[in-house]
Amino acid sequence: MAFSLNKIQVIGNLGQDAETRFSTNNTAITTYSIATTHGYKGKDGNWVNETTWHNVVSFSLSDYIKDGLKKGKKVYVEGRLAKRDYTDKEGIKRYVTEIVSEKIIPLDAREGGGNYNNDQDSSSFSSPSTQASPTSSSEDDDLPF
Repeated sequence: MAFSLNKIQVIGNLGQDAETRFSTNNTAITTYSIATTHGYKGKDGNWVNETTWHNVVSFSLSDYIKDGLKKGKKVYVEGRLAKRDYTDKEGIKRYVTEIVSEKIIPLDAREGGGNYNNDQDSSSFSSPSTQASPTSSSEDDDLPF
């Protein structure tokens, strides 16, 4: 069996507030878009910024994370690329490429911070305040910073 990998990581700003709907088996499906920007120097020597929009779908997010997915917020999303098709109301077949998220980390300053990993329940949040902090000792007094 050959090895394969389907992983994508993006850091960008949300282009809209997240929207949540429920499937027939009552699974929460949250969709949103993320904008990433790539800058480069054009032929004329001026900087050019290219924005790429990424559609993201997340399953069974906690209310804490859903409430933080607001337009303009910066987030890190890790997941896999998926393609699907559907037929719209006019009978035209449409194709969509989207990121199916596995991990979401809000990057904007927010009360408590935290991250979410879809593979685990809401107890997977880690807050900067819960991480171990260095204790001061006499050795630290000699440091210039």
